[in-house]
Amino acid sequence: MRHLIEPEDFTLEEIEELVDTGLKIYENPRDYQKICDGKILASLFFEPSTRTKFSFDSAMMRMGGNVIGFADADTSSTKKGESLADTIRVMGYYADVIVMRHPKEGAPKLASQYSSIPIINGGDGGHQHPTQTLTDLITIKRFKGTISGHTVAFCGDLKYGRTVHSLIRTMARFGTKHFYLVSPEELRLPDALKRQLVDKYGVELKEVVYLEEVIENIDILYMTRIQKERFFNEADYLKLKNSFKVTREKIKTAKPDMIIMHPLPRVNEIAYDVDDDQRAVYFEQSEMGVYVRMALIAKLLEVGPYARG
Repeated sequence: MRHLIEPEDFTLEEIEELVDTGLKIYENPRDYQKICDGKILASLFFEPSTRTKFSFDSAMMRMGGNVIGFADADTSSTKKGESLADTIRVMGYYADVIVMRHPKEGAPKLASQYSSIPIINGGDGGHQHPTQTLTDLITIKRFKGTISGHTVAFCGDLKYGRTVHSLIRTMARFGTKHFYLVSPEELRLPDALKRQLVDKYGVELKEVVYLEEVIENIDILYMTRIQKERFFNEADYLKLKNSFKVTREKIKTAKPDMIIMHPLPRVNEIAYDVDDDQRAVYFEQSEMGVYVRMALIAKLLEVGPYARG
């Protein structure tokens, strides 16, 4: 039995295989529409979600499986005081695989210690979001041809952005060496993560305040929103929420084949007139998440292309 709590739970070969399988499913979805017949996904979201929850639901249903669960912890026995461990133990009798999102960092790891079925981390606080990383990687491979070898700029909330934390580490593992970190000082990438990236993977990090300083040099622009829910007081959020916004004017000197990504939801960090630019791929990115999550579910359940001979 395998869990996916953080990207490091899978080897690089396994990650690339998931990406390639997701692309195959994207190209021929009908070939996979019955592989989870009779299987059940438990969708346990202790924190609000749109794309992650519904893309997992869609992924399971597209493969012929069923979905149970909740999108609001107040509708579960957690509100009565039930422990996470007990919830997970019980769900093991009702489902074949669990995807969970939780506001507390480390909660999915804890859940995996009590689970009799595979656990997928759908995001835990500001810590990890491994399936968003898979979504990002399949998008990069679809539009850029390869996962590694690109110059990447991460822009916005790099301190609390779990999507950034998961993706930048994984891209470094794949051999990407050049990253620009575009953020206000208050939202810079955590120092511990920066040290790990430099010491373990030998990457080059350059911190800048304005996107215009680097826009001509990058192959991938990864935007993030300023996350109100990660701040301890509203004043700090209000001070920073409009710090960064991508407009047509700001990207006019960017490479023609640069791609603009965003894990969504968007608030106001990308102007709506950028949506029509050929370099904007964030909605296609959301679509690709369904197919790579189909591949992940199939792998953890050992069905379809991952069925044991």
